Amino acid sequence: MTRIDFYTHVNNRLDIACQLTLKAYRQGLRVLILTPDAHTSEGIDRELWCTPATGFVPHCMRDHALAEQTPVLIDHAMREPLHDDVLLNLRPELPPFFSRFQRLLEIVDAADDSREDARGRYRFYRDRGYEIHSHDVSKTAAARPAMPAQP
Repeated sequence: MTRIDFYTHVNNRLDIACQLTLKAYRQGLRVLILTPDAHTSEGIDRELWCTPATGFVPHCMRDHALAEQTPVLIDHAMREPLHDDVLLNLRPELPPFFSRFQRLLEIVDAADDSREDARGRYRFYRDRGYEIHSHDVSKTAAARPAMPAQP
């Protein structure tokens, strides 16, 4: 069953998304980042080019010719996933294929609409018996989220 992690009280969703993606990549996991639109996809693409500042996380858009060989994919059109390791959801709605992934990461910022959407997704997952973990990013050292090791 999919393990679900909610990262809450986030000031900069793209920054936290990049940090979590880097941590998953360093653990040898593949990541699919679902974004709400092309603009956000382009933003996360730019951020990943300099995360970490002295390194590189191999990534591309889901429709790129090298997508099958690339560990981190970015998609806003919700195309068929190419792997089932980690799904990082930046969309306000429930991703339709989340249950095929080993891990689902949900990032919740401080905006009221974001929190309300996240509460709905949380209830959906909880009511279906998914293992849910919450991480208050505002309480972690220097607001760096911890990504628990693979179970």
